[in-house]
This record gives sequence, structure tokens and C-alpha cells, in this order.
Amino acid sequence: MKFWARVRYWLLLNSCRAAGALPTWVLYHFFQDLLYFAIYKMARYRLKVVRGNLRNSFPEKTPEQLHEIERRFYRHLSEVVVDTVDLVNISRRELEERIHFTNVDEVEAQMQGKDWIAALAHFGCWEYFGAYQLHTASQVIGVYRPLHEKAFDEYYKYMRSRFGLRPVAMHCLLRNIVQNKKNGCRQILGLIADQTPPEPEINHWFDFLHQPTAFFMGVEKLSLKFGMPVYVMSLSKVSRAHYEVSFHPIYDGVEPVQEFEITKRYAAELEKMIRRSPELWMWSHRRWKHKPVPAVPES
Repeated sequence: MKFWARVRYWLLLNSCRAAGALPTWVLYHFFQDLLYFAIYKMARYRLKVVRGNLRNSFPEKTPEQLHEIERRFYRHLSEVVVDTVDLVNISRRELEERIHFTNVDEVEAQMQGKDWIAALAHFGCWEYFGAYQLHTASQVIGVYRPLHEKAFDEYYKYMRSRFGLRPVAMHCLLRNIVQNKKNGCRQILGLIADQTPPEPEINHWFDFLHQPTAFFMGVEKLSLKFGMPVYVMSLSKVSRAHYEVSFHPIYDGVEPVQEFEITKRYAAELEKMIRRSPELWMWSHRRWKHKPVPAVPES
């Protein structure tokens, strides 16, 4: 990092450390409530995007129901911001209390001696996935796309690696996988797969939340290339900043499948989660900014 980027990183990290040292009730009640008011009521952060996404995804719901989801989403969004601050200070004991993996023993037994993929989403607090490193001898890898702002990029790498997770940039991932295999290092790839890919990379549309939707194909491509089983991480919120997590298998690493089938299964699992607790998904992202081009009829 250049000098001023290092300065910004130092200020960001230590500001978050200072804030994270506050009592939990201050962070998750007073501070979070202030954030909620600032983001939702004052700044109206991406409110048009949120309302459009909700309206198109749930045409069966009344305006009152959509408004309630909207309100609860912004409440959750403010909590995720607090989580991101708190994770630079949180202890191992506190982290294990925040996130309970309900079927970790079953997954570890099934995946013994195997590399596998945890297919994640911007649902709940996805940053808590790093806690899985506390339950496995395999190396947990958090795959990420580097941020343009180097200070924030370094901050997220530090926060995510505190308990042993290894952040790996997307452009370095293939080399990292191959090197780990050569060294006999078992690995678990954590891949967030619900973002919108760049338009040139879109080659298939999925029926998702009543809309044609594109997904990144990284999970499917890597699982087929390296024979990795795929589990979807499903979260249920218990209380503020507390979750239960279970892993649902969608691909065993050897089953012959049609192209796009693994991604289709991922999308189906994600839609179940969203319909169960819609406020926990990140509705402020512009996931439907690209639309399929209508076929031109033959003359």
C-alpha cells in the first residue's frame, strides 16, 4: 500500500477497534438504532432500488407487507454494519456464541479427506462464515474480489483472517487451489455466488424470484473442474447478531449433471431462504440491472 492508503487503513482499523470495544448493548442497541435512522430515514440509502427489487420479487404481497419487509431490511442492514465493526474485536468465545453450526459434525464426517465448496450469499451476516475455521482441520478460504479502496480492502482481509480463515483474491484462486492440492492441504472454499456478473459473462438466465436472473458461475465451474462437493450455507437468525447455520448438499462432486444444474440448485436453495426471511437478504444491490435480450424472430 502507498503511504496515504496505509494512513487511511490505520485510522479505519483503530476507529473500528475503539468502537468495537464499547459494551455490546451500546453497539447493538444505541449505535445500531442511530445507524438505522441515518441510513433509512435520513439518507434513504438506495431506497428506490430496494423498493423496486421487493416489488418485482414479491408481486403477491400487499404494499403494507412490502413496507414491513423494507423496514426490517434496513434494520438488518444497520446490524450488518455493526457486525463488521465488532468483528475486529470479538473474542473466540463470543464468536462461537454468535453462530452455531447445527450439522458441522455430519459435514466434517462426510467431507473427511475431501476439498469442498461452501456456497454463500449476502444473507444474514455472511462474514460469520469465518467461524467455521474453528470447527475444522481443513483450511477455510474466503474468496473475495479486491476493493478499489485499499484501506477498506486491507481492513476486510484483517477482519476475515483473525480466526484462521485465509482470504484469497478471485484472480489468485486457481493457482491457490492447485498449490494446496500439491501440498496435501485440505481446503474449504467459501464463495459468495448471488451477485450480478458483468454483462459479457452472462450466458444463462435462471428463474429466480419471478425474474430472469444471472448468477456468477464460479461455484459450478470450480466444483466440476476439481470434483468438489458443494454445500449451500443456510442461515436462520435467532436474535440480534446470533445465527444458526446448516449446510445443505447440492452436489456430491461426482454426479453427472447438465450444464447450469448446480447453479440452478443453488438459486433454488437461496430462494427458499429469502422467502423464509426476506429481510435478511441484501436488497440494496442492483441484481437485476441486466436484462435478457429478446430473441429476434426469424424473417
